[in-house]
Amino acid sequence: MRKITRFERFLGPENYRVLVGLFKTPASIAGFILISFFILVALAAPVLAPPVTPSDPYSIPRDGFKSQPREMGSEWTKNVPDIPFWYKAVTGNDEWVHLFGTAQGQYDIYYGVIWGTRTAFKTGLLVVISTLLIGVIVGSVSAYYGGLVDNIIMRFVDVLLVLPTLMATLILAAVLTPVIGRSTLPVLISLIAFGWLGYARIIRGDILSLKERDYVLAARVIGNTDSRILFRHIIPNAIFPTLVLASLAIGDVVLSFAALSFLGIGVQVGYADWGQVLAFARNWISSLDTYWYIIAWPGLALVLYVMGFNLVGDALRDVLDPKMRGKV
Repeated sequence: MRKITRFERFLGPENYRVLVGLFKTPASIAGFILISFFILVALAAPVLAPPVTPSDPYSIPRDGFKSQPREMGSEWTKNVPDIPFWYKAVTGNDEWVHLFGTAQGQYDIYYGVIWGTRTAFKTGLLVVISTLLIGVIVGSVSAYYGGLVDNIIMRFVDVLLVLPTLMATLILAAVLTPVIGRSTLPVLISLIAFGWLGYARIIRGDILSLKERDYVLAARVIGNTDSRILFRHIIPNAIFPTLVLASLAIGDVVLSFAALSFLGIGVQVGYADWGQVLAFARNWISSLDTYWYIIAWPGLALVLYVMGFNLVGDALRDVLDPKMRGKV
């Protein structure tokens, strides 16, 4: 008979099975490695790329105003950042250089990639957590009370789901940007406004199948309030499929934010975001044989970041799928 560890007893058998299953497949391990790497980069951003203006660290420093990009390893001449302790030992240079080159307008690509990692985590987690909370609450209320409440809420959700999400987000962000000003806020509001719909639909379906279970009926009989039944007994047992969708959505949110930033919507020019850095390469697409680095570095960061979360999300989906039990 297998001995139950303290850690397993603390997590519970089901949660322990999920956690162990996540570390059994090479794909999920690769995903965790990628995510851990980006977490370390985000935490160490002030050391890896010291900001020229500490009060505005997300502003990419410029080394002049010329339109033509400069090659990797070219020397800094203006707005030179402080040299961190690791720099000389790793690069062998006494002077700070543009490690990844510069983009159009002499924006330092290396700085944009490093601090863009923080932007990716900030936007991805904020949007996913916000949309998850809204979707879970709306979907739970709709399913639990049913009837007219369910009809009104779900018809509203259906109308919004008809709209192409990215296009609707783009239009709303474009409308909000002149009102709020250029920042991450218009894009974040737009992504949240259309991002909770899928969560509401999924958790509604799961709760409809759970609310007539014996343990829910027993909770009603002994006098538990609707809120206690919903948040204590129903949602914890229905939320797993929604969590899988949320884990997969982090990469999609970052891609959407980068796409809107690439189009010039939301953030101001020079903001440390991978989409913004890629936008600097638009006028040099025909010269990528020479200026390949202006797309390669931010593009690689974006691809690996999204891949990491998608690999973990796929593994989580397989672990939570009853049909896959015993295979992962």
